[in-house]
Amino acid sequence: MSKPQIWFLTGSQHLYGPETLQQVADQSAEIQRTLAAGGLPAEIVGKPVLTDSAAIKRLMLEANADPNCIGIIAWMHTFSPAKMWIGGLDALRKPLLHLHTQHNVSLPWSSIDMDFMNLNQAAHGDREFGFIQARLGVPRKVVAGHASDPAIVARVESWTRAAMGWQHLRTLRVARFGDNMRDVAVTEGDKVEAELKFGVSVNTYGVNDLVAYVDATDEAEIDKLVSEISDIYEISSELRERNDSLRYAAKIEAGLRRFLTEGGFGAFTTNFEDLGGLRQLPGLAVQRLMADGYGFGGEGDWKTSVLVATVKAMGSGTGRGTSFMEDYTYHFGPGEPKILGAHMLEVCPSIASAKPRAEIHPLGIGGREDPVRLVFDAASGPAVVMGMADMGDRFRLVANEIEVIQPDEPLPNLPVARAVWKPAPSLSTSAECWITAGGPHHTVLTQAVGAETLRDFAEMAQTELLLIDDRTTPADFADRVRWNQAYYRLNRPL
Repeated sequence: MSKPQIWFLTGSQHLYGPETLQQVADQSAEIQRTLAAGGLPAEIVGKPVLTDSAAIKRLMLEANADPNCIGIIAWMHTFSPAKMWIGGLDALRKPLLHLHTQHNVSLPWSSIDMDFMNLNQAAHGDREFGFIQARLGVPRKVVAGHASDPAIVARVESWTRAAMGWQHLRTLRVARFGDNMRDVAVTEGDKVEAELKFGVSVNTYGVNDLVAYVDATDEAEIDKLVSEISDIYEISSELRERNDSLRYAAKIEAGLRRFLTEGGFGAFTTNFEDLGGLRQLPGLAVQRLMADGYGFGGEGDWKTSVLVATVKAMGSGTGRGTSFMEDYTYHFGPGEPKILGAHMLEVCPSIASAKPRAEIHPLGIGGREDPVRLVFDAASGPAVVMGMADMGDRFRLVANEIEVIQPDEPLPNLPVARAVWKPAPSLSTSAECWITAGGPHHTVLTQAVGAETLRDFAEMAQTELLLIDDRTTPADFADRVRWNQAYYRLNRPL
């Protein structure tokens, strides 16, 4: 699909008569157009006013079946008796946003009469609708305010982006080349539960299955890729002298891209302990594929690969980046403490502050030829890092609001892409809380979406989210972990 759709539903009832219902329909269309004018990343598709239970349930089932529909926005323009919505809400499997708005911004104080009151009573109808959602335990987001308010549109956009990510995740296929890094705990996880919970399919392929695709790449395709790489990035003088290494890096990209395309995969993993017939650990290829929207996780970390792909879908069209990341080392002082994040090779150039430079350097692990990679500093600005852990009885998302900054000094001897950031509320509190939560060392760093979108996504996925922000304290956070532990264990179905 070229652009996802959000269906806009308006509730009323036949009690008011055809003339009032026509006004409801006309004003509903105005609210729909107002939202659409706010520049949302999805098309807002208006539906006929709903006035009976059969029509409501039928439309919800249509939404479930339509792959273009990523979610529902519902508004009760007048009073819509909520028993009409029970069957439809029970059947709905798409994300739901309850927009509590009204047609008029201001009250017409001098002319208001009972006709106006009967028509414009969302304050009445939305409370009835809110009750039945609470009674049924329907996951949803509630946004209250006039649809013309940019702050309200921004909150709708956050939810819309979460729905884009959720839709992408529900059909995502992940190819794991080899298994997890040996003896590592946090990159393990229950792939059956992941498919039940999220819809994502995760399967393993032999590395030499990929090697066959790499070896089958013809010279003309390699020539084309090398030319493209030379146009887009700076090429170090050493790499120019070692052109065969650049050509082999391009050959890996061509074979890997073809493997993923033919298999319908949107994410993948590699493992430096299992490279089969590959002459280099894939670095440049992984970075460029991530820049095109693919998810990636190092050392067989499929959960982070899934998250990268999902968050990239959420941030589509923002012009801001998302990357696979790892907290690598700390700067405790002088000055404000901060974190240096990087990985062996695989950081996405979508977060680069300037034109990346393609370089070649030795790599002390993997036992292969020197790999090609892009080297750069991440762009400054607000961001979030998030990771997923399998806690045995559930998946847990841990997120931290951060501020990406430029390094205190140049890093001329660090031959990898990197990001430096200040975590909220401080390095010590952030690290203590992250470790208390059992958060993973592999993460997703995104400047494309914020914490509200990630909260909305967690609500859609009905998955635990622990957020570390500027209000977090270690004691309160530890209490939250304990409370969540009790809640999720008591909430498990028999």
